[in-house]
Amino acid sequence: MITPSIHREMILPRIVVLATSNPGKVREITAILGDLSIRIKTLRDFSDFPHVVEDGKTLEENAVKKAREIYLQTGIPTLADDSGLEVFALAMRPGVFSARYAGEKVSYEDNNRKLLGELKSVSIEKRGAQFRCAAALVGDDFEEVSAGICRGTITTELRGTGGFGYDPLFVPEGFDQTFAELPIDVKNRMSHRARAFLRMKTILRDRLRIPS
Repeated sequence: MITPSIHREMILPRIVVLATSNPGKVREITAILGDLSIRIKTLRDFSDFPHVVEDGKTLEENAVKKAREIYLQTGIPTLADDSGLEVFALAMRPGVFSARYAGEKVSYEDNNRKLLGELKSVSIEKRGAQFRCAAALVGDDFEEVSAGICRGTITTELRGTGGFGYDPLFVPEGFDQTFAELPIDVKNRMSHRARAFLRMKTILRDRLRIPS
């Protein structure tokens, strides 16, 4: 016979920490994972967390480092991601430096302005790029990583008001609109982050024993 306390534990959703306070990432990732029986907390739900320095040489290293350090602070299975824009004409820059391409503590507008300036003389046919995302899950006895890529083109001007980061400049393959112009539910089906976290769903179900 199942006691009431055990029964409650079995039906309550598992708690997972999402190691970010970026509202754009929180919105997208919680939407992608919305059908899982988990309850997501973010860094905004905690206080006095140390800043995690993202000094890895790859997106994967940064994602694992963030997840690992926040898990050590909370003891709760932790998800983290790192994403980057890789522009073919710029030898895959800004890449791992995407968030601070124009410098430390800069705005999205600063980064977008620098990117447009560097591509000013590059024709539209040669403005191919890809967004890449690495997602990491760290728990008591496991570290897992999944990845996703979305290819497209960099526009010559900012377009759209949705999304965040380089979204107003990136047109994914098969579309005429930028990520910032597309409805969020469309973006969340095929973006780099969507592809990484859709793969992470399977890992979450397995590692946290979440019912399908």
